[in-house]
Amino acid sequence: MTDLFEPSTAERPAPLPSRGRSAASKRAARKRRRRRQQRTAIVLVLVLGLLGGGAYVFWDRMSSALGGLDLSFGFNSASEDYSGPGVDPVQVVIPAGATGTMMGTVLAEADVVASVGAFTQAFESSPAAASIQPGTYELYTQMSAAEAIESLLTNEKIETRVTIPEGYVVEQVIDRIASVTEFSREDVEEALADPESIGLPKSAGGNAEGWLFPKTYSVQPDDTVVDLLSTMVGQTKAELNAAGVDNADRQDVLIKASLVEREAKHDEDRPKMARAIENRLATDMALQIDATTAYGIEKSGTELTHADNNDASNEYSTYAHAGLPPGPIANPGAASIEAVVNPADGPWKFWCTVNLDTGETKFEESHEAHLVNQAELRAWQRENGHR
Repeated sequence: MTDLFEPSTAERPAPLPSRGRSAASKRAARKRRRRRQQRTAIVLVLVLGLLGGGAYVFWDRMSSALGGLDLSFGFNSASEDYSGPGVDPVQVVIPAGATGTMMGTVLAEADVVASVGAFTQAFESSPAAASIQPGTYELYTQMSAAEAIESLLTNEKIETRVTIPEGYVVEQVIDRIASVTEFSREDVEEALADPESIGLPKSAGGNAEGWLFPKTYSVQPDDTVVDLLSTMVGQTKAELNAAGVDNADRQDVLIKASLVEREAKHDEDRPKMARAIENRLATDMALQIDATTAYGIEKSGTELTHADNNDASNEYSTYAHAGLPPGPIANPGAASIEAVVNPADGPWKFWCTVNLDTGETKFEESHEAHLVNQAELRAWQRENGHR
């Protein structure tokens, strides 16, 4: 291919004439050289223009395809900051356990601050910044990072979010509320000591275990701890009503659902486990569920001994006592409640988790088959360093 910057063979100058050529010939030669230089300059400008324009289009389209990702590769300052006090009101949610960088990411995405870097620098420069609480705040767009820090420290939160995971016991719920809200443990315990104030039914016997439904709740600035706990109890009632549970059966359903919640590793196992519990109860078999013993003596299920399970002084031992335990052993979620209300059809009476990493659980009708599964579990424990 012909080089754009080199004259073609047809355009190349003829061999230089002898030194005795005329002045007219020399002038003509100079004109031809100027024309070639001009053509070369024009071609160069056109090529560079096309390359530059193509690069711009390519960069622009790549940035758009990547969701507006900054492709400046550091040519723009990562710590760019706004100088103003803010423009438009905007609500932002600071999640529980957020680091300064995580907060900066939230604020930068909402255009409260110009960059994560600027916020992180301001956060590290403010000794009080570590005390910023999770919750929903009303700030302004285009604030300086320092002013955003100050606002988070001084502004009253619009709301605080409290997330209660499935299977939490009351003590864990108390800890979670006290860690993310302005309510102390003493505040929560005092409210729980007045079951009527939070709407607990008489069937609960004054114990909120099982009645604090697991989900995310919004706490407004004027809410009290009684308001929050009442909402949790009310949500449990709503879930039971939605599942078609009669008032007289609520406590038993929650007890069974709490057993399923603590024992099941996968949602598909819950209806089978609920059926196995019903099959045992129907034949007056002891439930023999380790989780109930552990709850009664506040001990980890992996640390239980045979003596623990057979200790009749523990009213929650379903080895030493027949039937259901006296109350729920956790706060069950909707899937466990649904499993108890609509258990699977099957003859199962036994279940055993044979792989503690994957949660694989096997269900059996006979004790002999159950012993085989237990041996499989013991072999897995030996191979994986479990006692």
